[in-house]
Amino acid sequence: MSATDQLVRRLRGTVLPAVATPMDARGVVDFEALRGYAERIATHPVGGVAVWAHTGRGLYLSEADRRRVLGVWRAAVDRPVVAGVGVPRSTPVTGLRDAVDATVAMAVQAAEGGADAVMVYPLAQLDGDEDAALALHEEAASASGLPVLGFFLHGEAGGYPYPPRLVSRLLALPSAAGIKLATLDRAMACQDAIRAAQAGGKLVITGEDRMFGPSLMWGADSALVGIAAARVPLTAAVLDAWRDGDHGAFVRASARLDAFAEATFLDPIEGYVQRMLWAAVWEGLIPEESAHDPYGPGLPAAERQAVVECLERLAKDPDAA
Repeated sequence: MSATDQLVRRLRGTVLPAVATPMDARGVVDFEALRGYAERIATHPVGGVAVWAHTGRGLYLSEADRRRVLGVWRAAVDRPVVAGVGVPRSTPVTGLRDAVDATVAMAVQAAEGGADAVMVYPLAQLDGDEDAALALHEEAASASGLPVLGFFLHGEAGGYPYPPRLVSRLLALPSAAGIKLATLDRAMACQDAIRAAQAGGKLVITGEDRMFGPSLMWGADSALVGIAAARVPLTAAVLDAWRDGDHGAFVRASARLDAFAEATFLDPIEGYVQRMLWAAVWEGLIPEESAHDPYGPGLPAAERQAVVECLERLAKDPDAA
């Protein structure tokens, strides 16, 4: 069995948190806090973790910090570690070739650090060129020796929508283990991509924090989500109930997760990273002084209060995970 097939088998039906990176207001990573956070996440029912993803501000970290962050998670987690790879914000890019080279270099770094797969950020420089998109994933897989996950990301965070034809072509690559869908508020695009992905037998991974339950009903079979950076059991309960065919439990768990998503994934959407860090503090996953996102928008104190009040209400729910 190939490494790609093994990864598909291990991850199907599981949740992978897109984990946060504890740092201070200047963007200095708190590695002691990170180790504690990683050890706590590892105790939860996860299929693995996703590092260097958007929630963890992977493209903003220095190369040295990225390597250390990956090392902490590799030591803490005995399950697959997926690393997001793209163009670091500090890397000058003048065209598509530069963007591809930077992405491939990051994939090689991930392999050197012990990652089990790479998730390839979509590049704006592709500008809808499907052949170039396929070549990007093939180069990342070939250079790193790792399976790749596609990443349909569209919205403020960048990227561009992958049409169904590209999804099908991407998942036909031997090195492709699946695709993560983060269409944000585009239900039809999510449905179309899921339909295109299902035919290939690869992983159909929801990254739809605000359409989590519906995306499972539409055919997603795994999850890689920022909303699980703090409330892992809350997220896993939805997927587990759906997989077990317990529709009553699924509806109840979805309602709880939706309430949390409404408090954390809202405009400005880039603020979700800070909101998830606040939630992680409330949960005792990271210390207050390391719960800063210097790369996102400033948020009023009322937003933190809304997150905390939501978590407190959920904690009083007799069905709370």
